[in-house]
Amino acid sequence: MIGSLLYLIASKPDIMFTTCICARYQADPKESHLLAVKRMFRYLKGTAKHGLWYPKDKDFELIGYSDADFTGCKMDRKSTTGGCQLLGSRLVSWTSKKKNTESTSTTEA
Repeated sequence: MIGSLLYLIASKPDIMFTTCICARYQADPKESHLLAVKRMFRYLKGTAKHGLWYPKDKDFELIGYSDADFTGCKMDRKSTTGGCQLLGSRLVSWTSKKKNTESTSTTEA
């Protein structure tokens, strides 16, 4: 199930965070992880015709957004950073990464 979801995150980035959280617990899964995976499959079934759309137009303005949280993960108190870049109204790249160490201040995060 997790392997199928990992394959789908290339075209459905909205499920990436939850899929990666569940993938961490593949060696020792709990019932809550199975329920989360089943919920993602129900979500995907309802949004099968949704996806990324890149319309053809003349707007080529590059816009970037980034954000970070301070100890946002309640399980290990690590910070997460993320960002995305748009070319006109089209998403061309995005990222989300959990820091390897715990932050002790918002400046450090």
